[in-house]
Amino acid sequence: MIFTVAIDGPAAAGKGTIGRAIAREFGFAHLDTGLLYRAVGVKGGDPVVAARSLSEADLARGDLRTLAAGQAASRVAVLPEVRAALVAYQRTFARREGGAVVDGRDIGTVICPEAEVKLFVTASAEVRAHRRWLEVGGDEAKVLAEVRERDERDRNRAASPMVAAIDAVTFDTSDMTIADAVERACALVRGRMEDM
Repeated sequence: MIFTVAIDGPAAAGKGTIGRAIAREFGFAHLDTGLLYRAVGVKGGDPVVAARSLSEADLARGDLRTLAAGQAASRVAVLPEVRAALVAYQRTFARREGGAVVDGRDIGTVICPEAEVKLFVTASAEVRAHRRWLEVGGDEAKVLAEVRERDERDRNRAASPMVAAIDAVTFDTSDMTIADAVERACALVRGRMEDM
């Protein structure tokens, strides 16, 4: 069975948490595409060369979840050549046998517009910054400024800007518990599977 769940939205909205939960619930593979861009960003050197030569070791680095890696990812993700180098990998993963959940910024619009389920997960910048601050620490006001800066870059980049797909189901996790967000997302997936 080929069944793709595409999850898009800004940083710290809950995409990864929801994506991993859906993957566990339905036995799907999961890909956090942000890790690909984070790995390219922290690898250093020419980002296009880094994107074309990513290895499993690059994706297993311990520093990919840091705030610095997130900022580096956002900077290299605006480069059309980097995005092009990573598209084939993402598309192949998304349409694998057995089902896949792929989360990122342009999955439902660019990488996998034929996905069976498309979700756009968002939350206010303040809530997302607080979540990120709880994860990485530091100065919470600075984290908020960085979240807003990254949102601006992701929404306004020329190549694959972050927007909700026309047929995506959008929900705001600002006031939702993790359990509520996961339950709602799983219900959407289950309903679509039953309709097929």
